[in-house]
Amino acid sequence: MGRAADQLELQIEELEQHQAEQAAVPAPKAAMPIGECIHPIRKPLPAHLPREDEELAPPYAACPGCGLALRRIGEDVLEVLEMVPARLRVRRYVRPVMACRCCGDISQAPPPPVPLPKSNAGASLLADIVLAKYDDHLPAYWQAERFAREGVEVPRSTLTDWLGRTATLLTPLAERIAAHVLAAGKLHVDDTPVPVLAPGAGKTRTGRLWVYARDDRACGDATAPAALYRYTPDRKGEHPQRQFAGWRGALQADGYAGFNALYEPKGADPPAISEVACWAHVRRKFFDVHQAHKGAAAQEVLERIGRLYAVEERVRGQPAARRAAARQAEAAPETAALRTHLDQLLRQVSGKSALAEAIRYALSRWPA
Repeated sequence: MGRAADQLELQIEELEQHQAEQAAVPAPKAAMPIGECIHPIRKPLPAHLPREDEELAPPYAACPGCGLALRRIGEDVLEVLEMVPARLRVRRYVRPVMACRCCGDISQAPPPPVPLPKSNAGASLLADIVLAKYDDHLPAYWQAERFAREGVEVPRSTLTDWLGRTATLLTPLAERIAAHVLAAGKLHVDDTPVPVLAPGAGKTRTGRLWVYARDDRACGDATAPAALYRYTPDRKGEHPQRQFAGWRGALQADGYAGFNALYEPKGADPPAISEVACWAHVRRKFFDVHQAHKGAAAQEVLERIGRLYAVEERVRGQPAARRAAARQAEAAPETAALRTHLDQLLRQVSGKSALAEAIRYALSRWPA
């Protein structure tokens, strides 16, 4: 699905670029019917960007008619977005060696700390390489070519060495983020497939990227939100079970069966983790049915869920007690009515239909 979306984006970009090329070619006046001129709407440039004024002198300083000096009565401003290219530079740390003529004592400042010992890569350069690799998806050999254009030879092997050592350097920070996330009493978890190169096989295999998110701003909590990412080579349930070993709280997730073991009681004790299902996943099922068939039944369910969303919108950012009171007063009756409606609707539709599948998906996790 991800590759198909990427290909579609490329096709759209090519089409838009072709249209821009055609529009830039001056057309004969007769070939442009009245009313068909395209005037794109330009949004104001963001206010946070630094601005550099360049004042253009008028064509003449004195009136060409009477010769008197002109006075300023206003101005027009045209803002043009420019790019200041990133530049490589060498920072030289000069450490003078000082000696006493009398007793021969020699002193010198210690060398400054560098991120990677026995390396000439500065922190800003490493940050740029990591960002380009993992956010802009530029492999090391492309980055080597980028540096070569600047006249600096940085072999691919050197870049990959820097990337690996930087990852090790950042491990303590990642673990601090993990500790902060897992200190929460409520978490959201989801996973997404990621293509991973399979060396020697000439193809890719599918790994999984898990995200564990802590974010309580909606209930007025000022604790910093954070997201913890974990990679696994597959989607076995043992991975979240290992990650949540010893954790207690409420876990909001989709209906993946690999989470079920987390919600089971251990002996006579109640479960350490409470299952919290996701309304967005439930709603998506009915949304897909409505998009495919435009039926009134799916539309009504979407409207009912929309009323639940409206309750949440009104209390977002308020203290937990006030949110709970609003849910009991407004959302609870809506939820009970929705349950009754789904039970009745399931008896009226074909059991093999997509709508029935969406209803069963919701009812099977109703307590959560």
